[in-house]
Amino acid sequence: MNRREALKLSLLVGAGLAATAQASAAQCEGDGTPMQFTPKKSDGKPQENDIDKAPKCPYCGMDRKQFHHSRMVVHYSDDLYDGTCSLHCAAVSLSLNLDRDPKAIWVADNAAAGDVKPLVEVDKASFLVGGSQKGVMTKRSKVAYGSAEAAKASQVANGGELANFDQALLAAHTDMAGDVAMIRKMRTERRKKMMESTMEHSH
Repeated sequence: MNRREALKLSLLVGAGLAATAQASAAQCEGDGTPMQFTPKKSDGKPQENDIDKAPKCPYCGMDRKQFHHSRMVVHYSDDLYDGTCSLHCAAVSLSLNLDRDPKAIWVADNAAAGDVKPLVEVDKASFLVGGSQKGVMTKRSKVAYGSAEAAKASQVANGGELANFDQALLAAHTDMAGDVAMIRKMRTERRKKMMESTMEHSH
């Protein structure tokens, strides 16, 4: 499967993705139209100091430094870009920006050491889909490595299936409906606990 074919999968999941994005979108000019999903940042080299430039994921609000190991940067041909927390949210970005061609996509390299994983272009990365590793915004993990050897070593330790980016993106789209339902349930439970805690402190 080539990149363009993988991106076309968005037509199958667009409604669910829009619901996810709308839940976290801030009020801005263009709300209520496709313009609300246009990336808000422009940079010729968004992969450099990407966490400082985009500390929060625009689709779910998660802290990209905390989730540095799963973060991604989608750089479109007009230099607009999205810095996301995960492949799940990168798939949302790609799906909602169908008329905007990505000229580069980066993902955290889990083969590298350090407190913050460096980024590697997705075409140079190998992904491990599934297995025992905890997923970010998904039940089925999709972890990127800068070398095929590192991905194979992780597969021995954790199980799962080796994949290239197109295959990992396909897996993200395949899992989207279930993952959105999972995320919605988790957020509902979190809001309920916060309300209960607030009520306890008010008495």
